[in-house]
Amino acid sequence: MCTAPQSAGPDFESLEHEAGSLSLSILGGLHVAPSDKGIPEGVHTLLLLGPAEPGFWPSVTATPEFSDAAPDPLDRWSRRVIGDWAARIGAEALFPFGGPPFLPFLDWLTRTGRAWSSPVGLVVHAEAGLFLSVRGALALRQRIALPDPVPCPCDSCATRPCLSACPVSALGAGGYDTGRCHDHLDTGRSDCMELGCAVRRACPVSQNYPRLPAQSAFHMRAFHGTQ
Repeated sequence: MCTAPQSAGPDFESLEHEAGSLSLSILGGLHVAPSDKGIPEGVHTLLLLGPAEPGFWPSVTATPEFSDAAPDPLDRWSRRVIGDWAARIGAEALFPFGGPPFLPFLDWLTRTGRAWSSPVGLVVHAEAGLFLSVRGALALRQRIALPDPVPCPCDSCATRPCLSACPVSALGAGGYDTGRCHDHLDTGRSDCMELGCAVRRACPVSQNYPRLPAQSAFHMRAFHGTQ
């Protein structure tokens, strides 16, 4: 059950519906605290946005940004779509890229009650698991009602396969050795480049999330510097 809004304005359900029409989903929301930095003055609610699945990747790759051969097509798509939406409803658009300085999107996510730090340190989402991808945020001047928090899936995960899934132990309880990860990807003996990080895939929540391997491959090429 949502708490009652303190002022009139758009409601969460209508914004969630509009997000879906743009191939986006609302990953979670939070009410801005006076101590928050990097948020435009007068903003009271942040809605964090990610891909709407199933169907996100076929939809976004059919847009002009993916056919003009310019760099960073997904970021440019995000700026256009989220920026236009924000302008239509009198909000502001914020993005996790384009820095430094970078906005604290991961901190914001963990305050939504729908995302948490996982046993391997990556942020895990209630629906996306470790396949979490953030495309931007709507910064609303209204304080709108938000859904109640949900339980962290890691709390009921008995086996925690994420801790042992990396074939070279680059990512686990001890942290993330990115150098070892890149070295392993350079060998060409990993399916991580085509299917996505083995640790992210091992998460039981990720396994039920309909993200296409092609999208994971796109993110892996960006991470490894091969696109």
